Amino acid sequence: MDILHLVDRLEELFNESRPVWFTHSVIVDEDRLLDLIDQMRITIPEEIKKAQQLLAQKDRIMAQAQEEGNRTIALAREKSDKLVEKDSITQAAQVRADQLIAQAKSECAQTKRDADEYVLQTLIGLEGELDKSLAQVKNGILALSAEKQKTEPQQQ
Repeated sequence: MDILHLVDRLEELFNESRPVWFTHSVIVDEDRLLDLIDQMRITIPEEIKKAQQLLAQKDRIMAQAQEEGNRTIALAREKSDKLVEKDSITQAAQVRADQLIAQAKSECAQTKRDADEYVLQTLIGLEGELDKSLAQVKNGILALSAEKQKTEPQQQ
């Protein structure tokens, strides 16, 4: 289950709760709240697994980019060696080979930067969602604790 869906359900539970007159407190269905908290405990590790999968995907993309870069460099060297055999165009061949190597390295570096940026943005978004969810859970706990403390002296 998606953590955002659970947060929406928690907010819905809060909105459906009855207010306590003359306070900023509400009465929440304890069973529903505890059920949501249990579901969040189950879902958050799944979200972490998704983040780990993203990191693994990033590593795989980087390895592919490195492999492609190495392959491009090897092709450039091979072409360069063939051109060296032709004495009249040796200098032009060397220049072109250097350009291909520089281009391959540049493409490899760009692919790595793009992969890093993608993973970074995804993890930042995930962190924000997790922080928001955690803050909402903490606020719910504080509100319930405060309500409990208010009602305990009245019962005694």
